[in-house]
Amino acid sequence: VKRTARLMAHWQTVGFAHGVMNTDNMSILGITMDYGPFGFLDDYAPSYICNHSDHQGRYAFDNQPAVALWNLHRLGQALSGLLTAEQLQRGLAAYEPELMAVYGQQMRTKLGFSERDSQDNDLLTGLLSLMIKEGRDYTRTFRLLSEVEIHSAQSPLRDDFIDRAAFDSWYSRYRARLQQESIDDAQRQQMMKAANPHYILRNYLAQQAIDHAEKDDIQLLQRLHQALQQPFADQPEFNDLAELPPEWGKHLEISCSS
Repeated sequence: VKRTARLMAHWQTVGFAHGVMNTDNMSILGITMDYGPFGFLDDYAPSYICNHSDHQGRYAFDNQPAVALWNLHRLGQALSGLLTAEQLQRGLAAYEPELMAVYGQQMRTKLGFSERDSQDNDLLTGLLSLMIKEGRDYTRTFRLLSEVEIHSAQSPLRDDFIDRAAFDSWYSRYRARLQQESIDDAQRQQMMKAANPHYILRNYLAQQAIDHAEKDDIQLLQRLHQALQQPFADQPEFNDLAELPPEWGKHLEISCSS
């Protein structure tokens, strides 16, 4: 139960959607299988569906933690002949606290907070709300946030937002919160970059690699493979692989057989 909760926390913090979370695709080892229709978030949309056959959105990005718990209940049913109802309930009850603790810690790290504060959740919710409203890229937004300097009123993120007043209001509160931290910019930026990937396997990049490979050109595949071995590192030679996707790349439909 705890392993699954930690896995879900990891998925939600990096914007990963599995797409086909059937019970037979999950393991008691806290891992999952069948990565046919998976996808990473481009524009931040909590209801993102990566599997083109998931018409009801059962496995939508924001549903993943609940689906994982539902699957754990099915595992509990399978073990009901070996454990008492009390034991099963006690085991399942460990899910939500573990999920929230790990998710909370990882999101604080993504925001650059090494200490816990009562306003952290409001700051996170405020940023995500701005991202939803303007369709900002999930990976890029948090990566650019990693470049923020506490004593600079300028943010590399500001130009990504149309509603500058709303962003400025959020950013002023965010900077004030960062100033409560006991670490300097360099330490914080290093911590944030270790939690906010620079490179992810976007669907359009995978499709382009496939298109090239079908023409006997595997150079893009090799570059993708090399860059993704260190997704959190700054690798200037692969900056083109961290660019925002073209509009067509945000709407690729992926199937279980992909």
